[in-house]
Amino acid sequence: MQIADLVREDRVRLDPGITSKKRALERLSELLAADGDTPSPGLVFDALSARERLGSTGLGHGVAIPHGRMAEIDAPRVAVLRLEQGVDFEAIDHEPVDILIALVVPEKSTSEHLELLAQLARALSQPDNIAALRRSADSSALHLAAYAAFRDV
Repeated sequence: MQIADLVREDRVRLDPGITSKKRALERLSELLAADGDTPSPGLVFDALSARERLGSTGLGHGVAIPHGRMAEIDAPRVAVLRLEQGVDFEAIDHEPVDILIALVVPEKSTSEHLELLAQLARALSQPDNIAALRRSADSSALHLAAYAAFRDV
């Protein structure tokens, strides 16, 4: 499975009002739970927060990949969030994070989880991809930039 195939426009947002790590994780949880009743945003938030307690998912260069596994889903989901101002994400380089790509996978999908994370890491290690995400003027442009960044990894 390619990460680009999981990037859906209804799960991609620019959100200038977010000013904290907690609120960013809450917004990502809302986007990832947008399909209906299962799982609730609260369950998604719990999964993302549990992983963050193990260590920050801030990669550096203003990018973070919050992720987790969940028994309540049967297929991987991705959400993309870009902030106007970076937030403290306890990233390895101590830089604020303004680009967040969240990933949740089914609980038993360990190898798929690792492969999707590797694809994200490869795509986000390219400065041109990060720059394209930052240049996006609206959510539609951000969706296209994310799809393009993740398409060839």
